[in-house]
Amino acid sequence: MIRDICKDEAFLAQKAQRATPEDLAVAADLLETLEHHQEGCVGMAANMIGVNKRIIAFENEGSYMVMFNPEIIKRSGPYDAEEGCLSLTGVRPAKRWKTIKVRWENEKFQERIKTFTGWTAQIIQHEIDHCEGIII
Repeated sequence: MIRDICKDEAFLAQKAQRATPEDLAVAADLLETLEHHQEGCVGMAANMIGVNKRIIAFENEGSYMVMFNPEIIKRSGPYDAEEGCLSLTGVRPAKRWKTIKVRWENEKFQERIKTFTGWTAQIIQHEIDHCEGIII
C-alpha cells in the first residue's frame, strides 16, 4: 500500500525501534511507496511513512533493496554532501563516507554484511540517519 509521507519533524527525530518479522508488511508498504516516488526519491526509511521501525529501502544498481535493522560497522573516506528528502524541505548539508560496511537482516531476518561505495553508500547513510532520528 502506498503510504503518505510523514513530515512531522518531532516524529522523525525519534530513534527507531528494532524491526521484527511482524514488520514485513511495513517493509512491503515502504517499498511500494518508494517505487511510487521513484521520480524524486532513491531511498526511504520506515519513519518516512509514519512507522517508527529500523527498516530502509533504497535503489541499488537498478533494483530495490530492503534492510531490516541496518547499522554501519565501518566507514572510510569522509566527504561533505548536500541532500534532499521527501520528508524535509530544501537541500541540506550532510557529512558522508565514501565507503561503508553495513550489517543488516534480510526479509528472513538472517544477518548480512556487505561493503557499499559511492552513491549507494550515500543513500544508505541518509536512510540510517532516519533510523537514528537524525534530521539532516
